[in-house]
Amino acid sequence: MSESVPGITPEVFAPVEAPVSPPQASEEVEFVQLLTPEGERVEHPDYSFDLDDEAIKGFYRDMTLVRRIDTEATALQRQGELGLWASLLGQEAAQIGSGRALNSKDMVFPTYREHGVAWCQGVDPLRLLGLFRGVDQGAWDPRENNFHLYTIVIGAQTLHATGYAMGQQRDHAIGDAENGEATIAYFGDGASSQGDVNEAFIWASVFNAPVVFFCQNNQWAISEPIDRQTRIPLYQRAAGFGFPGVRVDGNDVLATYAVSQQALKRAREGSGPTLIEAYTYRMGAHTTSDDPTKYRLSEDLEHWKLKDPIERVRAYLTRTAGVDHDFFDQIDAEADDVAATLRAGCLSMPEPELTDFFDTVYVEQTPQLVEQKAQFAAYAASFEGEVR
Repeated sequence: MSESVPGITPEVFAPVEAPVSPPQASEEVEFVQLLTPEGERVEHPDYSFDLDDEAIKGFYRDMTLVRRIDTEATALQRQGELGLWASLLGQEAAQIGSGRALNSKDMVFPTYREHGVAWCQGVDPLRLLGLFRGVDQGAWDPRENNFHLYTIVIGAQTLHATGYAMGQQRDHAIGDAENGEATIAYFGDGASSQGDVNEAFIWASVFNAPVVFFCQNNQWAISEPIDRQTRIPLYQRAAGFGFPGVRVDGNDVLATYAVSQQALKRAREGSGPTLIEAYTYRMGAHTTSDDPTKYRLSEDLEHWKLKDPIERVRAYLTRTAGVDHDFFDQIDAEADDVAATLRAGCLSMPEPELTDFFDTVYVEQTPQLVEQKAQFAAYAASFEGEVR
């Protein structure tokens, strides 16, 4: 018999109850939905979509072009032109819906997958490719488009966003639901297990910061399923921190827009943070270095294809809004042009001067960096031939 440990009763070592798995692909999930997978408009008691069919056509265009950009970038990586690419395939509605709910003063803190939100904010897709091609470290100006640089450290951007939102609060930029300022932070279901995210929740709650936490629950944190992250729906975690949480159909661009719009208005008027869980599915790989066939079932993927965010909008526009094939043909042609421009621009990107990286660490150069730059230049010059 093993010796007892002082202060520890045997009950401590009793097996715990097995985690409760979240709903599988074939099960029903409760969330805010305004457009069904079949393209039918439905009502919700707390949320409504108040834009017209022209706006929905705009959403369709956004999602189609963003998916084409994503497809082209994936092809470029496969051909050796990008070092890596993080696909958004299947998550277009979550990103376009929330992105189009932003006003011109709201600030975005993305992960490394928010290509659709970048599109909504006017960031040139070539800027995104420059980062993944390795010719720069993210060359867009966050102040120009209110879209911060991609964050590779999982969950860190939620702390950045909370701090920025507290700054908006102290600058007296809130108090007006329409024209005030808010911040939105994007992260995935896997990041919800990070300490940074939970710390951000605490600070945002205690200081009533005007921030929206937008979790794209795409069911997989690389190869780990959602039941390894939580025993309850993610949006319910917000209650423990003292602010509202809501789950939305992340493949429904209308519902995502409506939920995001309400959460952002709440933040701008000074009512504090909201957690949005966009329930969606990552139809592609985590990144181009990943093989999802090793850890998930093909049946799940086929099931989620029936919930495709673009196809449901197309079904609505065709069956209800009376949009003809000419519109869709024009969007497809535009998507081809965007892809061709993207490819040509990527291939023509100049190789960087490695010493330039020393110039972009701080706004004002420091003596230490000047010395390091000189040392690196001397080291590079010691090699035969041209070293960049």
